[in-house]
Amino acid sequence: MTDIAHLPYRRNVGAVLFNASGQVLVARRRPAPDGEAAALAWQLPQGGIDDDEEPRAAIFRELAEEIGTSNAEIIGEHPDWLTYDLPPELIARAFKGRYRGQRQKWFALKFLGADSDIRLDADPHPEFDAWRWADLTDLPALAVGFKRPIYQTLTLDFARYVHLAQGTTP
Repeated sequence: MTDIAHLPYRRNVGAVLFNASGQVLVARRRPAPDGEAAALAWQLPQGGIDDDEEPRAAIFRELAEEIGTSNAEIIGEHPDWLTYDLPPELIARAFKGRYRGQRQKWFALKFLGADSDIRLDADPHPEFDAWRWADLTDLPALAVGFKRPIYQTLTLDFARYVHLAQGTTP
Protein backbone atom coordinates (compact mmCIF):
# COMPACT_ATOMS: atom_id res chain seq x y z
CA MET A 1 0.00 0.00 0.00
CA THR A 2 1.18 3.52 -0.81
CA ASP A 3 2.10 5.80 2.08
CA ILE A 4 -0.72 8.33 1.84
CA ALA A 5 1.32 11.08 3.50
CA HIS A 6 3.73 11.02 0.55
CA LEU A 7 1.06 11.38 -2.13
CA PRO A 8 0.73 14.87 -3.66
CA TYR A 9 -2.39 17.01 -3.83
CA ARG A 10 -4.13 17.46 -7.18
CA ARG A 11 -4.32 21.10 -8.34
CA ASN A 12 -7.93 22.18 -8.61
CA VAL A 13 -10.17 25.23 -8.93
CA GLY A 14 -13.58 25.85 -7.41
CA ALA A 15 -16.42 28.26 -8.17
CA VAL A 16 -18.79 29.98 -5.79
CA LEU A 17 -21.19 31.21 -8.47
CA PHE A 18 -23.57 33.90 -7.20
CA ASN A 19 -26.82 34.82 -8.90
CA ALA A 20 -28.37 38.30 -8.81
CA SER A 21 -30.24 37.36 -5.61
CA GLY A 22 -26.96 36.59 -3.84
CA GLN A 23 -27.52 32.83 -3.76
CA VAL A 24 -24.92 30.30 -4.94
CA LEU A 25 -25.19 27.42 -7.38
CA VAL A 26 -24.88 23.95 -5.89
CA ALA A 27 -25.10 20.75 -7.89
CA ARG A 28 -25.78 17.16 -6.85
CA ARG A 29 -23.25 14.53 -7.85
CA ARG A 30 -24.60 11.74 -10.00
CA PRO A 31 -24.76 8.26 -8.51
CA ALA A 32 -21.50 6.49 -9.29
CA PRO A 33 -21.43 2.88 -10.52
CA ASP A 34 -18.78 2.06 -7.90
CA GLY A 35 -20.87 3.48 -5.05
CA GLU A 36 -18.53 6.42 -4.44
CA ALA A 37 -19.23 7.95 -1.03
CA ALA A 38 -19.50 11.51 -2.38
CA ALA A 39 -22.25 10.55 -4.85
CA LEU A 40 -25.56 12.32 -4.30
CA ALA A 41 -23.81 15.00 -2.24
CA TRP A 42 -24.33 18.65 -3.08
CA GLN A 43 -21.23 20.58 -4.01
CA LEU A 44 -19.91 23.66 -5.75
CA PRO A 45 -18.52 23.35 -9.29
CA GLN A 46 -14.85 22.42 -9.18
CA GLY A 47 -12.28 20.62 -11.27
CA GLY A 48 -8.67 19.94 -12.07
CA ILE A 49 -6.20 22.43 -13.48
CA ASP A 50 -4.37 21.25 -16.61
CA ASP A 51 -0.55 21.31 -16.49
CA ASP A 52 -0.24 24.37 -18.75
CA GLU A 53 -3.32 26.19 -17.45
CA GLU A 54 -3.72 29.20 -15.18
CA PRO A 55 -6.38 28.94 -12.42
CA ARG A 56 -8.43 31.84 -13.83
CA ALA A 57 -8.68 30.10 -17.20
CA ALA A 58 -9.39 26.75 -15.56
CA ILE A 59 -12.38 28.06 -13.62
CA PHE A 60 -14.16 29.17 -16.79
CA ARG A 61 -13.35 25.88 -18.56
CA GLU A 62 -14.66 23.91 -15.58
CA LEU A 63 -17.87 25.92 -15.43
CA ALA A 64 -18.49 25.26 -19.13
CA GLU A 65 -17.80 21.54 -18.69
CA GLU A 66 -19.77 21.01 -15.49
CA ILE A 67 -22.75 23.36 -15.80
CA GLY A 68 -22.80 24.09 -19.52
CA THR A 69 -21.99 27.79 -19.31
CA SER A 70 -19.14 30.06 -18.32
CA ASN A 71 -21.24 33.20 -18.58
CA ALA A 72 -19.82 34.76 -15.42
CA GLU A 73 -17.26 37.24 -14.18
CA ILE A 74 -14.79 36.83 -11.35
CA ILE A 75 -15.64 39.16 -8.47
CA GLY A 76 -13.25 37.74 -5.89
CA GLU A 77 -10.76 35.07 -5.01
CA HIS A 78 -9.76 33.37 -1.79
CA PRO A 79 -6.19 34.48 -1.01
CA ASP A 80 -4.93 31.00 -0.13
CA TRP A 81 -4.89 27.58 -1.71
CA LEU A 82 -7.15 25.34 0.40
CA THR A 83 -6.55 21.61 0.76
CA TYR A 84 -8.57 18.59 1.74
CA ASP A 85 -7.58 14.97 2.19
CA LEU A 86 -9.76 12.21 0.82
CA PRO A 87 -10.93 9.59 3.29
CA PRO A 88 -8.50 6.61 3.15
CA GLU A 89 -11.16 4.35 1.62
CA LEU A 90 -11.53 6.70 -1.38
CA ILE A 91 -7.85 7.23 -2.20
CA ALA A 92 -7.48 4.02 -4.23
CA ARG A 93 -10.58 4.82 -6.33
CA ALA A 94 -10.37 8.58 -6.68
CA PHE A 95 -7.79 9.85 -9.13
CA LYS A 96 -6.50 6.26 -9.53
CA GLY A 97 -4.68 6.48 -6.21
CA ARG A 98 -2.23 9.14 -7.41
CA TYR A 99 -3.35 11.91 -5.05
CA ARG A 100 -4.15 12.19 -1.35
CA GLY A 101 -6.67 14.96 -1.97
CA GLN A 102 -6.92 18.32 -3.67
CA ARG A 103 -5.25 21.72 -3.38
CA GLN A 104 -7.84 24.24 -4.50
CA LYS A 105 -7.95 27.86 -5.63
CA TRP A 106 -11.45 29.23 -5.05
CA PHE A 107 -13.13 32.04 -6.95
CA ALA A 108 -16.29 34.05 -6.30
CA LEU A 109 -18.10 34.69 -9.57
CA LYS A 110 -21.21 36.61 -10.57
CA PHE A 111 -23.47 34.68 -12.93
CA LEU A 112 -24.35 36.82 -15.95
CA GLY A 113 -26.71 34.42 -17.69
CA ALA A 114 -30.18 33.03 -17.20
CA ASP A 115 -31.10 29.83 -15.38
CA SER A 116 -31.92 28.29 -18.75
CA ASP A 117 -28.21 28.59 -19.68
CA ILE A 118 -27.30 26.01 -17.04
CA ARG A 119 -27.05 22.63 -18.76
CA LEU A 120 -25.72 19.71 -16.74
CA ASP A 121 -25.85 17.52 -19.87
CA ALA A 122 -23.50 19.73 -21.93
CA ASP A 123 -20.55 17.41 -21.28
CA PRO A 124 -20.66 13.82 -22.62
CA HIS A 125 -19.85 12.58 -19.08
CA PRO A 126 -21.97 14.76 -16.77
CA GLU A 127 -20.85 14.92 -13.16
CA PHE A 128 -24.15 16.22 -11.77
CA ASP A 129 -27.80 15.22 -12.06
CA ALA A 130 -29.47 18.24 -10.42
CA TRP A 131 -28.71 21.82 -9.45
CA ARG A 132 -30.28 24.64 -7.47
CA TRP A 133 -29.58 28.02 -5.92
CA ALA A 134 -28.84 27.97 -2.18
CA ASP A 135 -27.96 30.47 0.48
CA LEU A 136 -24.22 30.80 1.04
CA THR A 137 -24.68 29.96 4.71
CA ASP A 138 -26.20 26.58 3.76
CA LEU A 139 -23.01 25.35 2.05
CA PRO A 140 -21.34 23.58 5.00
CA ALA A 141 -24.48 21.55 5.78
CA LEU A 142 -24.76 20.46 2.13
CA ALA A 143 -21.13 19.35 1.77
CA VAL A 144 -19.77 15.86 2.15
CA GLY A 145 -17.85 15.63 5.43
CA PHE A 146 -14.30 15.81 4.10
CA LYS A 147 -15.08 19.02 2.14
CA ARG A 148 -17.01 20.70 4.96
CA PRO A 149 -14.06 22.68 6.44
CA ILE A 150 -13.38 24.30 3.05
CA TYR A 151 -17.05 25.18 2.62
CA GLN A 152 -17.06 26.72 6.11
CA THR A 153 -14.04 28.85 5.16
CA LEU A 154 -15.69 29.94 1.90
CA THR A 155 -18.95 30.78 3.66
CA LEU A 156 -17.12 33.19 5.96
CA ASP A 157 -14.70 34.65 3.44
CA PHE A 158 -17.10 35.04 0.52
CA ALA A 159 -19.99 36.56 2.50
CA ARG A 160 -18.66 39.96 1.40
CA TYR A 161 -19.54 39.13 -2.23
CA VAL A 162 -23.27 38.58 -1.66
CA HIS A 163 -23.97 42.33 -1.89
CA LEU A 164 -21.68 42.72 -4.88
CA ALA A 165 -23.56 39.97 -6.73
CA GLN A 166 -26.86 41.63 -5.82
CA GLY A 167 -25.62 45.03 -6.95
CA THR A 168 -26.29 46.53 -3.52
CA THR A 169 -24.09 48.03 -0.83
CA PRO A 170 -23.65 46.38 2.58
